[in-house]
Amino acid sequence: MQRHREALPKREDEPPSRAGSLALIAGAPCLDFANTSSGRGSPHHLEHLRSYELLLVWGEHAGLLSAPLHRTLSARAEAEPAAAARVLQRGLALREAIHGIASALAHHEPLPADALAILNRELSRAMGQARLHAAESGFAWDWSESEPALDRPLWPIARSAAELLAGGGLDRVKQCGGQHCGWVFLDLTKNGRRRWCEMEVCGSRAKVRRYRERQRQAGAA
Repeated sequence: MQRHREALPKREDEPPSRAGSLALIAGAPCLDFANTSSGRGSPHHLEHLRSYELLLVWGEHAGLLSAPLHRTLSARAEAEPAAAARVLQRGLALREAIHGIASALAHHEPLPADALAILNRELSRAMGQARLHAAESGFAWDWSESEPALDRPLWPIARSAAELLAGGGLDRVKQCGGQHCGWVFLDLTKNGRRRWCEMEVCGSRAKVRRYRERQRQAGAA
């Protein structure tokens, strides 16, 4: 087992990480990143970014890293495990800041302390590497072509969060009402009434719970 892949302890009963297969349903990369953990604060908490390597796996899955860049960063992390572990901790702090901001927006609450400061710190680092390049339709964002830094996976996430917050439409930021979920997303439906991260998952589970509760009440009556 590669050393840099053992950054966070794994519970004995914890299922394998699904970093490379998590549903990307949030409508913005930063919110999909926030959804790499679920059930926060409950016995059902699931952590999918338990190592720097899993951060890279998710980044490629989300389309933020190419396969060659994934391999390059993985090799560098193998040579610099302590530095990779520090980047993972920064990534988890950024993720929790984004989730905290999104959750606060969804519930019309004040932003959590220090969340915006954490985002701005990572944004400052990221935008120092941002570049523009000519594209067919004009110009597009890109990143410095110098030797990839270990924190390269965090750059597009920080920029996505900044674009989301500065772009307006924050009333469309919602949080799934599913039990033990907590995922966040942009509600892009016409009527703005989306309630679930995925109707087939949390929505269906809620229907089953309501049905069972009605059956229980009917039996008690």
